[in-house]
Amino acid sequence: MPNRSLRSRTAWLLAGGCCSSLLAAAFATPAFAQTADQAAPVDPNAPAPAPAPSTGPGQPNAQQPPDSGAIVVTGIRRSLQDSINIKRRERGTVEAVSAEEIGKLPDVSIAESIARLPGIAAQRVAGRAEIISIRGFAPDFTTTLLNGRQQASSGYNRAVEFDQYPSELMGSVVVYKTPDAGIAGQGLAGTVDLRTLRPLEYGKRAIALNLRGQYDEGGGRNKDFSKKGWRGSASYIDQNESGTLGWMMSVAHLDAPSHTDHTKNWFYGDYGDGVQTLSGDEIRAINSHDIRDGITGTVEWKPSDAIHSVLDLYYSRFKQKTTTRGAEWFSSAWVDGVTYTDVQTAQHGDNTFDVADHVTNVVPQLRWDDNKRVDHLFSVGLNNDFKVAERTHVLADLSYSSNKRKDTDIEIFGGYSCCTTPDPADGRTPRGRVFDEYDRTIPTNGFLRDTNFTLDYADASQVSLGDRAAWNGYGSDGHIKSPHIKETLGSADLTLRQDFDGTGLGSFISSVEAGVDYTHRHKQKTVSELDLFLKNGRLQTLIDPQFLTGPTSLGFSGNMDILGVQVFDLVNNGGYYDIVQLQDSNHFDKAWDIKEDVLTFKAKANIDSGDLHGNVGVQVVRQKQESTGLRINTSVSPIQLLEVDDGATYTDVLPSLNLYYDLDRHNRIRFALAKVMARPRMDDMRANLVPSFDGGACSGPSRQGLPPCGPGVEIHPWSAGGGNPKLEPWRAKELDVGYEWYGGRASYASVHGFYMWLDNYIYNQILPVDFTGLTPPPGDLANLVTQCAGCTISNIGGLTAPANGHGGWLRGVEVSGAIEFNRFAPILDGFGASGSVSYTDYKLNQEAVAQLPDRILPGFSKWVWDATGYYEKNGFQARVSYRHRAGFKGEVIALFTQPGFPFIGQDSQMDAQVGYTFQPGSRLEGFNVVLQVGNVLNSPYRTYYNVNGTQTLETFEKYGRSWLLGASYHF
Repeated sequence: MPNRSLRSRTAWLLAGGCCSSLLAAAFATPAFAQTADQAAPVDPNAPAPAPAPSTGPGQPNAQQPPDSGAIVVTGIRRSLQDSINIKRRERGTVEAVSAEEIGKLPDVSIAESIARLPGIAAQRVAGRAEIISIRGFAPDFTTTLLNGRQQASSGYNRAVEFDQYPSELMGSVVVYKTPDAGIAGQGLAGTVDLRTLRPLEYGKRAIALNLRGQYDEGGGRNKDFSKKGWRGSASYIDQNESGTLGWMMSVAHLDAPSHTDHTKNWFYGDYGDGVQTLSGDEIRAINSHDIRDGITGTVEWKPSDAIHSVLDLYYSRFKQKTTTRGAEWFSSAWVDGVTYTDVQTAQHGDNTFDVADHVTNVVPQLRWDDNKRVDHLFSVGLNNDFKVAERTHVLADLSYSSNKRKDTDIEIFGGYSCCTTPDPADGRTPRGRVFDEYDRTIPTNGFLRDTNFTLDYADASQVSLGDRAAWNGYGSDGHIKSPHIKETLGSADLTLRQDFDGTGLGSFISSVEAGVDYTHRHKQKTVSELDLFLKNGRLQTLIDPQFLTGPTSLGFSGNMDILGVQVFDLVNNGGYYDIVQLQDSNHFDKAWDIKEDVLTFKAKANIDSGDLHGNVGVQVVRQKQESTGLRINTSVSPIQLLEVDDGATYTDVLPSLNLYYDLDRHNRIRFALAKVMARPRMDDMRANLVPSFDGGACSGPSRQGLPPCGPGVEIHPWSAGGGNPKLEPWRAKELDVGYEWYGGRASYASVHGFYMWLDNYIYNQILPVDFTGLTPPPGDLANLVTQCAGCTISNIGGLTAPANGHGGWLRGVEVSGAIEFNRFAPILDGFGASGSVSYTDYKLNQEAVAQLPDRILPGFSKWVWDATGYYEKNGFQARVSYRHRAGFKGEVIALFTQPGFPFIGQDSQMDAQVGYTFQPGSRLEGFNVVLQVGNVLNSPYRTYYNVNGTQTLETFEKYGRSWLLGASYHF
């Protein structure tokens, strides 16, 4: 962990980078120029490029400038060329994406770029690609590194949110699909390594300035949010005259608007006529404002061949504000005497559905939400390569990463009419509810359409605060929920490498290495949850105009407008609500504290024998985990909370083999075999336990098949749900075979097949637990003693929790390639294309399948494909990219800030851009202008659920197009 003086030196270094970079205010845009219209011819008899040297933490391959006098290719062809070179040079199976210029990956975000790689798919969150799945596995099976080092995450589990890493600060991204025994902390499905530039390897001074304005088409439904934003970056790379000391400093700023138009169909009911009728409506307009500042710095020192040191620092602060305004209500015939007339029906599958009707006797509950989130990510790493003898190196790497996240989410309720208090009989059932009616259309693939309401929900003289929900109300007038995440990760890696070049052994084994890596991870999640109750006995209250903004239009879903309320200001005013601490089992079960100590012994031999290259190695991973939580007994008053610490220690042996054989200059075959693992989800490892005591254990269904209760009979009334601190990793064996063709600077083709034998899978099972120390509810205990006089009441019961069980298999085929069209005809010079298609299938043990949400493997998409077409010549550039992902089980933050697992429908997205780069000889040489359009087709996000055997639309969202216009200057 860095000390105070190191942090001080870091601050001065990065501050200097800021000042140098900000001498000209500008930012990242694509640069698709080239100084040669046609790629240099490739000698078919030339030898294949040498494999990449062995790399470890802090030693990524750098993006290097061309040699003096070489043909210079920039833009998308440069990006493709560098990506292909990384793929070709790596000893294992990898995919890569490289920056087109300093500060410019091919897409506006890292996740968007990664999602175009073969076998990789992204999940959109609020319209942005944020988390990824590799080869059909959920994000939990993937590890993310920065310059080869593990990173702390602000998510609820281990998956990294890529929005925290500005694309402008990255030189390349490499995805390892097969493991390398020299790298600790790799994932089961794959490992994503984000790589920054190395100044000495880059080899010359470079300055890049970029600036783009952004426009959120269709945004601004909430009047206090702008549709406009901007993003900018500046980078500076240089070295001393002797080339022994280099430095790189980059800064990036994002100020981005976004929006979500949202409807949700809550549930369906059959009210005796055989027709499935929608029984709950939800309409929301959501606007977000994201501000992110990222800064990175590198100092590289190589005074001689015997010493090579690199210091990397990275920091980002990501501030997000999201406002949601909308309405929701029960439209069920089981409440409020709701009726349906003018009903139109349609047959979907084996069911008849109400697809249009006129609904009466509903009470819309208005809802206003404000969410503020701040993330702070810090990472530092120091890598040293000491040459202690002619062929002997000692590699030492120290790193530290921390991530802090603070969320505050406030939601308040309101409705039409004023001003009453709840029913005094129960203190919660709303009174003074005013009924409305409306016309409704329910598409199978579109926004719910609710029109012709009779009341004006934007009238500040009629709309007041207060719960209006049916079914005796929501029980409060609002909530404040504040989940906080803090994770720290420290690592030390020491490796001894012996090179054999020039020796007899060197004709087959070029080097061997052995080392040890120690990693300590500590992650805490705490949650503050408060209920809001209106003052004066929950009296419905009109809103002071100082807390109002313009009305919010829900016109995308009909013609409803609702009052615009500034929630944070209103609640923090203190004059409207009494605030009460929420205390229930769900609240306490959301918090946990987990520590992990992982010691990895590793050894690897690099193979270089003629046309055969690769590596063989093994890791021995000793893992110790400790989880601190609570036993949360809510069946007694006051709530009984018992702190508990539990954990486990275990060892895994992970051998790996990566080989490739060059048939000739262009053709290659690959083979890989390995044993892999992924650490379990953090929330599954929590030590929390919520018990239940069955006072009818002698008479209920739990007694079926057991001897009748009586003297001497042992009974087990205790049971519980919770986490499993002893949970062990997912484990698997992996086989990967492939064929690759390399045809030129930006042309290649690849076919890979893979098979994963899943040794285990994690799913809920019933585990024995000792409930000693917990107090049974007195009434239930007395009832049980009466029913079973003389029985022995055992403290051993069953805990339903995640556990390691039987696995299965997952297999797939990936086809990818890129081609320059001038290979077919000179007239097509400048045109090109790239793309990939992946097919994956799986089978799990039936016991595991039965425990999966909807019996579907999370993150799995059977088909994933993408295609990109481009043209660039004489400085002009144009590109269109399209990607598609089949439906899958995703993970989102759902009700009460808990993880939810909806089935997300097939997702397709198109992006496009055009630009021009001024050519050599021009006074504006190095200057580029660009127009980018994200989400060109305004593709929807959809979730589905099962209604009596028919897959039915649940959520429908659209995010609009994102326009970016800007310029960049490189010199």
